[in-house]
Amino acid sequence: MSSGAASSDQHNRAGIVSAVRVLSSFANGTLFGAREGETPAHVLALHGWRKDNTDLQKVTEGFDAITLDLPGFGSSPEPTSVWGAKEYAEAVEPVLREMARPLVIVGHSFGGRIALQLAANHPNAIDALVLTGTPLLRKKTTAKKPAFLYRAIKFANRTGVLSDARLEQVRRKRGSADYRAASGVMRDVFVRLVNESYEQQLREVQCHVELVWGENDTEAPLAIAKEAAQLINDVDMTTVPGGSHWLPTEFPLPIREAINKCLR
Repeated sequence: MSSGAASSDQHNRAGIVSAVRVLSSFANGTLFGAREGETPAHVLALHGWRKDNTDLQKVTEGFDAITLDLPGFGSSPEPTSVWGAKEYAEAVEPVLREMARPLVIVGHSFGGRIALQLAANHPNAIDALVLTGTPLLRKKTTAKKPAFLYRAIKFANRTGVLSDARLEQVRRKRGSADYRAASGVMRDVFVRLVNESYEQQLREVQCHVELVWGENDTEAPLAIAKEAAQLINDVDMTTVPGGSHWLPTEFPLPIREAINKCLR
């Protein structure tokens, strides 16, 4: 295991050296991630937005697992167009072919969207999902139309009166932290993802699903998780007292217990 950052001369057929882990390449070199335990792996772990494979390290430690850097994060290159969960699932799908049964996919937040889409797309290839902090349904909002001033600014930009740079300054003031941190295609990916909802996939998924949720999750509220659970055919739900959106690093044990349950 290397303690140094990856450099260009460290890229080879085996993978690339991360600051904390040795990464392997997957899907014909389009994805990178870490292998743990023996191969073939039984657990595939998919991280949240603005995270990478290390975010699930406490969850997958001791399992035969692959933890990916999803496209646009860590060492995996950005998408070349604006992807949603469907396109991300298609990018990850080749990794399933080198895994063993029983196969459990663990998804945190953004990664859970992809895990659910994979299970809906491949009902006979996946035995269980473990999802935590995943925005499975869109929050019910009473949001009003954008303020008149902002609409006027956008109109001025479209007509060439206001520069793109000035519009970007306004957007950065209005947007969420994740929106402000994203740029280029990843910003458009973020906008597309936050507007997706997964009622159809929740109804289509045939494998067992474990929902492990922090009672104080404000990003993907517990109430929405409970609503989503009503749409799943085979589901168990665990609520973690005092847990927030960041269970994989704060309270990994309940997620690990859910994985063990699915592998039995």
